[in-house]
Amino acid sequence: MSKKPTNSRRTFIKNTALTSFGISIIPRHVMGHGFIPPSDKLNIAVIGAGGKGYSDGMNVWNNGASNIAAICDVDWHSAGRFIEKFPKANKYKDFRILFDKEKDIDAVTISTPDHTHAVITLAAMKLGKDVYVQKPLTHNIHEARVLTKAAREYKIVTQMGNQGASGKGVKKMIEWFDSGIIGAVDTVHVWTNRPVWPQGIETPTDKPPLLDGLAWDNWIGPAQWVDYHPLYHPFKWRGWWNFGTGALGDMGCHLIDPPFRVLGLGYPTEVESSVGAIFKQDWVPEYLPESCPPSSRTQLKFPATAKNSKGITLTWSDGGIRPFHPDLIPADHPIGDDNSANGVIMIGEKGIMTCGVYARNPKVYLNNGELLTYDDSEGENSLPENGHPTDWVEACKEGYGKPKHQALTSSFDFAGPLTESILMGNLAIRSYNLRREVSPNRFEYPGRKKLLWDGDLMKITNFDPANQFVKREYREGWSLNV
Repeated sequence: MSKKPTNSRRTFIKNTALTSFGISIIPRHVMGHGFIPPSDKLNIAVIGAGGKGYSDGMNVWNNGASNIAAICDVDWHSAGRFIEKFPKANKYKDFRILFDKEKDIDAVTISTPDHTHAVITLAAMKLGKDVYVQKPLTHNIHEARVLTKAAREYKIVTQMGNQGASGKGVKKMIEWFDSGIIGAVDTVHVWTNRPVWPQGIETPTDKPPLLDGLAWDNWIGPAQWVDYHPLYHPFKWRGWWNFGTGALGDMGCHLIDPPFRVLGLGYPTEVESSVGAIFKQDWVPEYLPESCPPSSRTQLKFPATAKNSKGITLTWSDGGIRPFHPDLIPADHPIGDDNSANGVIMIGEKGIMTCGVYARNPKVYLNNGELLTYDDSEGENSLPENGHPTDWVEACKEGYGKPKHQALTSSFDFAGPLTESILMGNLAIRSYNLRREVSPNRFEYPGRKKLLWDGDLMKITNFDPANQFVKREYREGWSLNV
């Protein structure tokens, strides 16, 4: 891979144009309070501007701290609110045309469905654009490894959009753990009430009319072709393996982030899943290989780390299935969130640490009966929904490898391995449902076993059919051009 281009617009403005006349850039304080010189503004392209893309775009714009130069969305109706907000920005339905025409873009936000994250992100990085990408970083393990490596080689300032990683809750959890207060951890429980969209359902066969103006071919992108259906767009794509990554992919980057970060986890060594079955007739389970399951349970095992002297067993549950109260937590205390819908429990030698989604409201229950709490529900301790992307903007201005870049909480060096571990769970879920017919209407399920993982080789070593889920087949014309 070649190195990141050095003749970007902002580099030219800051280092060449004015100094060639012997003029230095005027300090901000000289221009008056609140004034941001144009040379300090990034030109940002927002790719995917509806839904979460709206808040991502608004946060990096940050009341004019950045310039929204271009907007790309396959559905201008869905992105309409953001487009109306920035009428001077050039509009596109194809990110490839945007990259071809917009030569002055410095950085890109990517808030599209999971299946298009990698192809858009890699294309941007190869052009030297810094990138902010919604979680999960990629659709499959191979893509996460490719983007992590590319960010280093192209020297790109990166951030994944799991905003709780920049909250004060997880910082307090790290402080508590590093003090040794709960000792070494060997058991972690993580759970969510997702999915909150249709999942574990039959693939639609009817063909409703295409939404007016929707660029469906661009929406499909690298995925295998299917005709348009409202069960795919908007939002419901999360429940289909062709496009989304299910409940685990949606919420894992928020909920598995705290133990991953607190305990210093890396690649898992093994994974095993079980999946909720659906019955419409007696004794015959539905077979729905294209739709993510309505509920699942996954166990990942990690070796001891530099921060934690014990191996860790992490159990994930979704579909509203949650762990039970450990004896150390009082019976009437909620676990995780106030309604126990999402949460994390880390069980150590000396106590238990818990938190809700985004690492909010962490607590420690010590073996001696002491309870430590940290209220981050309001005031200055509230979740920095805006801070996570604006930290990235400031890091982009300072440059790759500089202190602000190194301080980012979810650059790809961290987000890549986290995403790989989460998607390892999906590999096990999909392997669980692999079947072969041994007699009419009688099947065997050879993937219902513990799967052993070689992280360096990105390979399951004891069940080769599972390796088909490490990467995907790309539709013609949409390959991941490494």
